[in-house]
Amino acid sequence: MRRQKIEDRKKKKEGWKSALLILLLCLLVAPVQAQSIGDVQMDEANLYAMTKQMGQFIRRFNYEEDQFGYKINPKSPDYRNRQKRQQSLGILFDQETYGNQPDLQRFFIEDVTATDSTFMTFLGGRWYSEVSATFKYNGKSVNLVMILSVEQEGLGSKWVLNNIYFSEFNKLFPTGEITEKEKHFLHPMSHELDFMNIYKIFKEPEIIEYYASKRFEPDYLTLFFYEIKKGNLVFQHVDSVKFHVFQIKDWYFEVSWFNRNGSNAGWLISNLIYLPEKDKKDLIKFYEP
Repeated sequence: MRRQKIEDRKKKKEGWKSALLILLLCLLVAPVQAQSIGDVQMDEANLYAMTKQMGQFIRRFNYEEDQFGYKINPKSPDYRNRQKRQQSLGILFDQETYGNQPDLQRFFIEDVTATDSTFMTFLGGRWYSEVSATFKYNGKSVNLVMILSVEQEGLGSKWVLNNIYFSEFNKLFPTGEITEKEKHFLHPMSHELDFMNIYKIFKEPEIIEYYASKRFEPDYLTLFFYEIKKGNLVFQHVDSVKFHVFQIKDWYFEVSWFNRNGSNAGWLISNLIYLPEKDKKDLIKFYEP
C-alpha cells in the first residue's frame, strides 16, 4: 500500500513536469504578437525596427547593426558598408519632422556617407546628454538641467557632470552692460590707502562679480554641489533626456526619445543643423565649460 502511494506521487510529479515543459516550449516557439514599450503597444516587426537604446542608435548610425536589429560581424563586407549605410540612415530621423525637410536629410546622409571617417564613437568626445530633472529648492519644486559627458576611467568609462542650467543661478549672475561694469572698480592706487575703499565691493552684493577679473565666469556646477551639500537642493526625479552630438564634421544634431506606434520610434534625430567646425566652439562651451 505504501509503495503504491509513492508510485502515485511519482506519476503526479512526472505529469506536472511534462505539462510545465510543454507550456515552456509553447511560449518559446510561439510568435511574439505584441510588446509594450512605455505606454505604446507594437508588433514584432516594429519592435525590431525601433531604436530602443542610444548604443543601438550609434551602431545603426555606423551601420554596425541593420534596421532589423541584427549586429553585423566586423569581418563581414556589410559592416559599415557605405551603400547600405546610405540606404538605412533615414530610419534614424524623426520622419514627422524630416519628412517635410527631405533635402536637408538627403544632404546630411550624402555628406556622412561620402567618406569612411564620419562615424560616431562612444568614447570619441563631443557628444553630451541633457538631463532635465525636478528638484526641491528651498521647499519649492523647480526644473534643473544637467549636462553630462562620457569620460574614460581606467579600462572603462563613466558619465560625469559637466554643467548645470538653473534659472535661480542665472538670476544671481545677470549679464550687465560693459558701461555699467566700468562704473564699478577699485582705484589702481587703492593699495596705498590699505584698501579702505574695498567696502564698495560689498555695498551692492547683487553685482559683486563686476569687481572680479575679466577672466571670471560663474561656475554653476560648483554652486550646484554647494546647494546639494547644504540640503537646499534635493533631487526628485528625471523628467526627460536627450543627446547633443557634435562629433560629425560640420554637423550638429539632437537625438530625442519618441514613444509612439510604428517603426519610426525610439531614439531618433530630432534636430539637425549644418554647423561648420569653426562655429561649434562657442556652442560647445556650454557643454564643456
